Amino acid sequence: MIPVTKTYLPSLDQYVSQLERIWQAGWITNNGQLTKELAEALRAYLGVPNLELITNGTLALQLAIKTLGLKGEIITTPFSYVATTTVILWENCEPVFVDIEDKTFCIDTKKIEAAITERTSAILATHVYGYPCDVKKIEQIATEHQLKVIYDAAHAFGVKLNGQSILCHGDISALSFHATKLFHTTEGGALICQNEDIAKQIALIKGFGHIGEDYYREMGINGKMSELHAAMGLCVLPKVDEIVAYRRALSERYDSLLNSQGLILPLVTEGLEYNYAYYPVLFPSHEVMMHVRQAMIRNNILPRRYFYPSLNTLPYLRPEWQRTCPISESIASRVLCLPLYFGLEQQELDGICGIVTDAMQ
Repeated sequence: MIPVTKTYLPSLDQYVSQLERIWQAGWITNNGQLTKELAEALRAYLGVPNLELITNGTLALQLAIKTLGLKGEIITTPFSYVATTTVILWENCEPVFVDIEDKTFCIDTKKIEAAITERTSAILATHVYGYPCDVKKIEQIATEHQLKVIYDAAHAFGVKLNGQSILCHGDISALSFHATKLFHTTEGGALICQNEDIAKQIALIKGFGHIGEDYYREMGINGKMSELHAAMGLCVLPKVDEIVAYRRALSERYDSLLNSQGLILPLVTEGLEYNYAYYPVLFPSHEVMMHVRQAMIRNNILPRRYFYPSLNTLPYLRPEWQRTCPISESIASRVLCLPLYFGLEQQELDGICGIVTDAMQ
């Protein structure tokens, strides 16, 4: 079986060497030495000023909303993983869906201002598959209307635009370090922000809201990363450049073998240094996509309908939130992510492309 992704695992010896440090210290959580080391190493690697490690990427988004004190309506994208919408609901805010661009698959900035009301508090946008949103336009809109900006950057680890980390935009960016990501800590995530006071507030809230042992300054939650998870991150981080290079080579081979099939890929923004997090392809129709998908499954290849469904159609949304987003709905019905991971062999990739090509004849 060839899955859509496969977790990169360091050697057991590497991981055990980190575990031995934990056992020697007898400290397995609550901001131990490995967690501090990983946070500092990530700040340096990503080129960001403030980074707080979090239990997972979903909680990271929730803490971003909580830290910024958002209320009322949050403008967001319908084309993302379900967590992007769910965190808005969990924090008792209302999602306002704005349709996406048909070339980048990111939120369409030309449609944002029409969705702003007196109850709008923020924009929560996703760097889809790691391809960046129009961050300059979003910043301009947010400044003019005094809105906060959160980026769901779960796919954007290491992505740069014009030489700068894409994480250096907005009030807060949220990363996921789930095992399916190119950099992972098994489970985990991080929040990145430019403002040091916001970073301090995130650190306070993720640690139950208390300072010292007994002084509880405000309501918080347990959002800390454990030493065991940080140990995995310290093993994986030195391999990230190699992992990205491997995935780049696979993606380029996909490009060459599928070039004649009429498939659409997201538009690459000028100045983008991509991380090759995914290989999404857009088919001409839902029927063609499903035909290709079934052919792949019959051959023990498991692509993923990612993202599906369009989030504005989720069944647990209130009717007034389910506004029509025709571009997102169309793309969600036609997109597949093909297998892409460190260790996928060229022969396997060639076989995948052969099945796609044959099924589209």
